[in-house]
Amino acid sequence: MIWGIFKRDMCHATRNVIAVIVSMGLVVVPALYAWFNIAASWDPYGNTKALKVAVANNDKGYKSDLIPVRVNVGETIISTLHANDQLDWQFVKSDKAIDGVKSGEYYAAIVIPKGFSADMMTLFSPDIKHAQLKYYLNEKINPIAPHITDQGATTVVNTIDKTFAKTIAQVGLDLASSILHYSQSPQMAEYMRNLNGNLTTMADTLSGASQQVTSYSQLLGSANDIVDSTGKLLASATKAGKQAQNALKQGKSGATSLTSAGANVTSSVNTALDQVSGAFDQVAAKVNKAFDAIGKDSDTAASQLATLSEQISSGESLYDTYITSLNHMRESVEQLPDSDSAKQALLEAIDREITLLEAAKGDSQKLAQQLKDASTQVTQDTAAAERSRKEILNRITSAKQSISNVRDDYATNVKPKIDALASTVSTLISQTDSMITQLSGTADGLDDVTGDVGTNVTSIRSTLGAIAKKLDSSAATVKELITKLETGGNAGDGNSDGGNGGNDASSSDSGESDELRALATANASTLSTLISAPVALHRVSVYPIANYGSAMAPFYTILSIWVGAIILCAMLKVTISDREKAHVLGLGDTLPRIAGPSGPGNASRWGLRLDHEYFGRYAIFALLALLQGTLVCLGDMYFLGVQANHALQFLAVGWLAALVFSNIVYTLTVSFGDIGKAVAVVLLVMQVAGSGGTFPIETLPKFFQMLYPFLPFPHAIDAMHAAMAGSYGNEYLLDMVYLALFLIPSLLLGLVLRKPVIRLNNWVSRNLESTKVM
Repeated sequence: MIWGIFKRDMCHATRNVIAVIVSMGLVVVPALYAWFNIAASWDPYGNTKALKVAVANNDKGYKSDLIPVRVNVGETIISTLHANDQLDWQFVKSDKAIDGVKSGEYYAAIVIPKGFSADMMTLFSPDIKHAQLKYYLNEKINPIAPHITDQGATTVVNTIDKTFAKTIAQVGLDLASSILHYSQSPQMAEYMRNLNGNLTTMADTLSGASQQVTSYSQLLGSANDIVDSTGKLLASATKAGKQAQNALKQGKSGATSLTSAGANVTSSVNTALDQVSGAFDQVAAKVNKAFDAIGKDSDTAASQLATLSEQISSGESLYDTYITSLNHMRESVEQLPDSDSAKQALLEAIDREITLLEAAKGDSQKLAQQLKDASTQVTQDTAAAERSRKEILNRITSAKQSISNVRDDYATNVKPKIDALASTVSTLISQTDSMITQLSGTADGLDDVTGDVGTNVTSIRSTLGAIAKKLDSSAATVKELITKLETGGNAGDGNSDGGNGGNDASSSDSGESDELRALATANASTLSTLISAPVALHRVSVYPIANYGSAMAPFYTILSIWVGAIILCAMLKVTISDREKAHVLGLGDTLPRIAGPSGPGNASRWGLRLDHEYFGRYAIFALLALLQGTLVCLGDMYFLGVQANHALQFLAVGWLAALVFSNIVYTLTVSFGDIGKAVAVVLLVMQVAGSGGTFPIETLPKFFQMLYPFLPFPHAIDAMHAAMAGSYGNEYLLDMVYLALFLIPSLLLGLVLRKPVIRLNNWVSRNLESTKVM
C-alpha cells in the first residue's frame, strides 16, 4: 500500500513540465536561502575598511624641562592611522566630524582634545590626570557597525598606549647610555678623585669631633662625681648635731657671695669645706658642754661624747668618696692631649688636694677615737677628763687646720685650674651655679641642689653621647660611600685591584656594571618596543575554522533545511483523496459508498490503514527533503568552499536533519492542518533565537538556556560543527543520536495521537473553507 501511494505520487510529480519545474524549485529554493546568507557573511570583518570613521586632532602638544623635545601625541596618532586600513579613516575638523556622525555620513568619530599631550605627561607629576579621547558613535545606522568601530577605537587607544610607553622607554634608555658614556670619560674620573679626597677629609673630621665630644662627656662625669661627693660631705657634717645645721644656715650669706661671684661647681666645693670647718666649731662647743656637765651628770656627758664620736666616725667614708671623685677627675684629665699646657699643673694640684684630704681624714679618725676614749674616762677620773678635753680641743683645732689647708690649697691651686677647665663645660657650670645659689642651709635643701645638678649633668652627658654616636655613624656612612665610589670607579674602568685577585664585592659590581653597559649599548628602539608591549598574544586555534562564512554555515544550512520542510508542506498535499485511495486499492475511480465521508482512515476496511496513508504520502516528502539536504550540503562544500574536514559526515548530518525536520513538519501538518503549519513556523522562530548558532547559548536569556536541549537545531548544528572541524570523543555520534530521537515524538503524534484529533481537524478545515478566504 505504501509503495503504491509513492508510485502514483511520483507519476503525478513528473506528469508535465510544470510539475517537474515546481519539484526542482522545491529542492533548489532552500539551498539558495542558505547559500545567499553564507556568502553574504563570508568575511564581514574583512571589509570594514569601507566603514567611514572621522578623526579630528585638536592637540596643541607639550614641552617641559624634563623632556626638552616638543611632544604631540595627536600628530603621532594621525600618522599611525594614515597607515591603518582597518577602517576608512576620514581626517577632518572636529565640528565636521561631530556633525557627520549625527547625519550618518560617518559611523563614528574620534576627537583628540587640545590638552591630550599635556594630560599624558602628568604621569611625571604628583597630580596625574587621565588623558581622554572623545568618541562619538551613531548607533542607529546599523546594529553591528558600532561594535566594529568600537574595535577600531580600541585599536587607536592601544596604539597610543604602546607609542607613549615606547617613547618614554627610548628616552630613558638613551639617557642611561649617555650617562654611562660620560661616566667613563677622563673628566668624570677627575671629578671622582676630587670627590673621594673631599669625602676622606670629611670622614676624618667627623671622627675627630666624635672623640672630642666623648672626652667632654667624661670630664662632665668627673665633675658630676665631685658634685655628688660635695653634697654627701655637707650632709655628713650636719649630722654632728642640730647646731651644725644652724651653722650651715648662717653660712648662707658667704655661700651666696661665692656663688654670685663664681657660680660654678668649684664654688660649691669651697662652700662645703667652709661648712665642715664650722661644723667642727660646733663639735668643740658640744665637747665643752659635755665636759662641763661631768660633775653634774657624768653619764649624760659620756653619752654625748660617745654620740659625737660615732657621728664623726660615720663621716670618714665621705672623705674616701671625695678622694675617689678626685681620682676619677684625675683619670679624665689624664685623657686630655699632652699638648694641653694646663694638664700637668691640674694633675699636680689634684694630687696635692688628695694628700691634704687624707691628712684631714686622719685627724677626723683620731678625733673620733679620742672622743670615744673620753666617753669612758669622764665617769672615772675628773683630772684625766680635763686632760682629755684639752687633747680633744687640740685635735679639733688640728682637724680644723687640716680642713683649712684643704680649702686654702683648693682655692689656690685646684680652683683656678678647674675654673680654666670650666670654659669647656660652661653649660654645666652655669646650671650647677644656679643650683648652688639656692642652698638654704638645711641638709634637705643641699641634697636637692646637688641632686638636680647631677640630673642635669647626666642629661647633658646623654646628649653628648648621642651626638658622638651620630658623628661616628656619619663618619662610617661617608667611609662606606668612599668605598662604593672607589669600587664603582674600578669596575667602570675595567681595572683589577692591584694584583691581589680582587674580591667578591668588586666582582659583583663589575658584573653589574657589565650588565648595565650591555643594556645601555643595546638597540634602544628594540628595547623600548619590548618595554611598551612586553606580552605578545600567541593564538593557538583548537578545531580551527577557515573563515566567518564557514563558521556560520551550519546555522544557515540547518535553518534552510527546516525552511525547505515548511515549503514542502505548503506546496504539497499531505492528505490522500478518495480517488487516489480507490486507484491504489484497485477499486476504480471511487470508493464504495459504505466508506463514508472522505477523510483519513475511511478505506481501512479494504486494507488501506491510517499508517499506510501516513508513510505512503510522507515518502515523497522524505525524497524531496533528502534532495534538499544533499544539494545544500554539496553546494556549501564545493560551490562556496565551506570548510568540511569530514565531507561524508557533513552530508550525513544534512540527510538526517532533512528526514527529522520534514517528518516533524509533515506530522504537524497532517495532524493539525493549517494550524500545524503555523506551529512549524513558530518552532522555526524559537530555534533561530535559542539554537546558539549565532551567539553562545550562555549569553542568551535564561528561558532559552532552559529550552536549548529540547530543540533539534542545536544538536544538528553541533554535529555539523564536529563534521567540519573535528570531533572531541563521541561528540559527533551523540549529537546525531540526540537529533534522531526527535523522530520518536513525531512518529508517536503522527501514528498514535493523531486519531483522536482527526474529527477536530476535519471540523476546523470545514470552517476555514466555509469562509471562502482561508
